[in-house]
Amino acid sequence: MEIRRSTIAIVLAVATLTPPIGIAPAAERYEPTWESLDARPTPQWFRDAKFGVFVCWGLYSVPAWTPKGHYAEWYQYWLQEKAFDGQVAEFHARTYGADFQFRDFAPMFKAELWDPNAWADLFARAGARYIVLTTKHHSGYTLWPSAEAERTYGANYNPVKVGPKRDLVGDLATAVRKRNIRVGLYYSLYEWYHPLWKSDKAQFVEEHLFGQFKDLVTRYQPDVVWADGEWDLPWEQWRSPVLLAWLFNHAANANDVVVNDRWGKGARHKHGGFYTTEYGSGLDDDSHPWEENRGMGHSYGYNRAENAEDYRSAQELILMMVDVVSRGGNLCLDIGPRADGTIPVIMQERLLQIGAWLATNGEAIYGTRMWKAPCQWSAGDIPQLKRGEYMTQFNILEQTVAPPPGQARKEVLFTFKDGNLYAIAPKWPGKELRLRDVQAGSNTTVTFLATRATLPWRTEGSDLIVTLPEFDPNTSTSQRPCAFRVSGVTR
Repeated sequence: MEIRRSTIAIVLAVATLTPPIGIAPAAERYEPTWESLDARPTPQWFRDAKFGVFVCWGLYSVPAWTPKGHYAEWYQYWLQEKAFDGQVAEFHARTYGADFQFRDFAPMFKAELWDPNAWADLFARAGARYIVLTTKHHSGYTLWPSAEAERTYGANYNPVKVGPKRDLVGDLATAVRKRNIRVGLYYSLYEWYHPLWKSDKAQFVEEHLFGQFKDLVTRYQPDVVWADGEWDLPWEQWRSPVLLAWLFNHAANANDVVVNDRWGKGARHKHGGFYTTEYGSGLDDDSHPWEENRGMGHSYGYNRAENAEDYRSAQELILMMVDVVSRGGNLCLDIGPRADGTIPVIMQERLLQIGAWLATNGEAIYGTRMWKAPCQWSAGDIPQLKRGEYMTQFNILEQTVAPPPGQARKEVLFTFKDGNLYAIAPKWPGKELRLRDVQAGSNTTVTFLATRATLPWRTEGSDLIVTLPEFDPNTSTSQRPCAFRVSGVTR
């Protein structure tokens, strides 16, 4: 993922744009300009999905270590650049030997316990509507048999020949699609130490990057193309509109494919099918589709330095998802599998806890849109909430269930769908739930989603007041948000 310290620059030079073999050219609907590309509507499936799972997996999953608070998937960079006062280099020399190269991890990345169908089952039970798999991170190692990668780095960088002895991207895509989950593919545009990258960036792009990108999307027809590693150059030098016009005009699933906004300086939060925030708080509204992307702990790739206290609780993750959705966004939550292909149990547990909540309350999440206000604040001082692309503080617990003294909290979060208002209380409201400025009608009904019980209500001025049942820990819990459907209200 993103580290701002990088000073590497990229120039994307594409000489020709012939469609890939096996795909018939479509009508040239889109021109290589942002004006044309931005006129393309983001497919509705993405706006409706709301929850996805990001999967960060590669050679870095073998050492699976970096100092707390940093990305473990950046292991090669930290190692070679002697980052953090040489802590990663010292760990590496002590554990693997000073002469052990990053590419030597390839035979150790075996995925010997990997079952893609078990992963797909877990994602389905988690309630995920799409996944995003890191097909190639900045080291250049690919999870599919890329001819370009093998030509540069040798057989070690072909997972069909060394290590797993299988096409990891293809096998996971097949398994996930059987569960009706959309497939997203993360792809890094640059590689830290590629020889051509270091000597001739234009040649790197012509002979390596562009052909590799076309091979990836042609083979697997992703529903999401999640680009990264673009931040050192403006989009004009990347010529990103040329690449995206080719994708939208020639992809076999052109009507469904969605792209993010990481296509060069000046593109983020301006161009692309959806905007991204990374370990941030998302955006304020749904004027353009967006996604908050983050890990459960401090890292995307599995980091053995992280302990239980470094992982966010299920309560926090569910509240985070609800808050993001109330403002019109998606949450894509990362897991970092081990090199053997197993998912750490704590990550499985978090996904299953989210899925259990969605199994009961998912109608308040999936397919929803913003209400006229995303939330209802309690009395007190409303905090100034920060927004940004990257590493922006987002303490949802302080905003909802544990505010500092004197600070207001979000006592209700709202979503809307099919004429129904969904009021989601971060904790059990007590004897009554007061919804301010909600206009009820004679046909209004209020349903507690946890029990499907219809609840009595009354009005006081412009407020709707719902009488709640006596708290029963056998049917609900104060540690999870409580969702209520309010039908027959005026938007």
